[in-house]
Amino acid sequence: MNVNPIFHYGEEQLTTDLALQISTGAVKGILSAATRIKINKSSAIVEKIAASDKAVYGINTGFGPLCTTMISAADTRKLQENILKSHAVGIGEAIEESISRLMLVLKLQALAQGYSGILEATLDRMIWHLEHNAIPVVPKQGSVGASGDLAPLSHLFLPLIGLGKLHHEGEIVPTAELLNKHGLEPLSLGAKEGLALINGTQFMAAHAVKVVQRFDNLLASADIVAAMMLEGLSGSAKPFDEGLHLLRPYAGNLQVAANIRSLLAGSDIVASHLNCSRVQDPYSLRCIPQVHGASRNAWQHLREILEIELNSVTDNPVIFSEDLTISGGNFHGQPIAMPLDYACLAASEIGNISDRRIYLSLEGSAPNIPKLLMRETGLNSGFMILQYTSAALASENKGLCFPASADSIPTSLGQEDHVSMGSISGRKALQVIDNVEKILGIELFCAAQALDYHAPLRSGTIINAVQAYVREHLPHIEEDQLMNKMMETAIEMVKQGQLYRIAKETDPNFNA
Repeated sequence: MNVNPIFHYGEEQLTTDLALQISTGAVKGILSAATRIKINKSSAIVEKIAASDKAVYGINTGFGPLCTTMISAADTRKLQENILKSHAVGIGEAIEESISRLMLVLKLQALAQGYSGILEATLDRMIWHLEHNAIPVVPKQGSVGASGDLAPLSHLFLPLIGLGKLHHEGEIVPTAELLNKHGLEPLSLGAKEGLALINGTQFMAAHAVKVVQRFDNLLASADIVAAMMLEGLSGSAKPFDEGLHLLRPYAGNLQVAANIRSLLAGSDIVASHLNCSRVQDPYSLRCIPQVHGASRNAWQHLREILEIELNSVTDNPVIFSEDLTISGGNFHGQPIAMPLDYACLAASEIGNISDRRIYLSLEGSAPNIPKLLMRETGLNSGFMILQYTSAALASENKGLCFPASADSIPTSLGQEDHVSMGSISGRKALQVIDNVEKILGIELFCAAQALDYHAPLRSGTIINAVQAYVREHLPHIEEDQLMNKMMETAIEMVKQGQLYRIAKETDPNFNA
């Protein structure tokens, strides 16, 4: 019997890959006995503070601008329930269920470190939700990324008190209905628990995990598609020389140049024009390492920043001991909002240069390549209008690249007078990546058409395998017809990581 690997919340270091694996159930997240001791020690400290006369923010005081209002010991539990209800003001359509899952995983990791005063039973219930595929419904809009992601996290944890709705077995069901079905009662939150649950950056960070995952595939796919187009348009291999890039040794540039060299290896097409009269190619071909490489550097920066965030305590106040509680700002989203905006721009540029290569393929200026990628045009418009679509997507991305983190609107009667808007950064970055996957799918469609005109010359070994895969699912066309379904097929090849899969199967040493 196969047993899933185990991850110990609060003890082991969480990575983006591990977070994804735990969220899908491929790795099982648990609380060890040692971690449970830390959790119980922290919650006992909070209970003592709640019963004392010492004012500690969020334990026996109100929230935000009400931080000087004392709350009686008898009302501390009601206070925590009220904060979930009052802060659950998100609107708009729900985020993807997979992102809600990630939010639960990331929150468990933060709370299990023993600085938040959370009850053991509360964490066990969160794990129950993951293991029983009872995933809270969380609206997209409403977080400013100040005291973390207050509104979305409130929606995430309404089910703990029997409220809200859940994704379950492909449907959305009321929480109370599902709890009743499993013989479970809503929890009664202890002192500080509501605040610990909704303070934090898990909405932003969960989006960032998805950005890192999808951007990684996007970068690998972009190199493969660009190399296909380079061959299709008889571009020069010289700009990818290792010696050239060692003179300006950015890690991303070196990686991309190495990828292109691997992709072109064994190419009859490249060999056929080694001594041609063309001096240099347009930037969209010649500068692939510089542009794709810069985007890779941005992706790497986000991944490094994010893995600090995934293992941080981001609620407030932080409980060190009965005598030391600190009301600070670890929930502020700025540290990941800015890298998310950087990644958003970096992803957009992959689409921007891809659109330029699509345009270049239609000009009819490359050897053997007919104008608009069809032999008989006039009666046929060929691939002309596909570039209109890529241009529209590239333009939409430019509008989405305005950095959300450059904005701040004071909230909470001025108590939260600078906010990160990091939730918007994360949402925009995923939207841009979605658009770029479509642009790359269109370039793949066009590059495959261009490559056909070089037959019987063969492409590089990897590209030849990718081209064969494309042709299994998409035809070469020489007259106008409905192409939107073909475009969607090509886009899915990019989106699902099929290009990189084929490349690795063809050459296991290829590591994009």
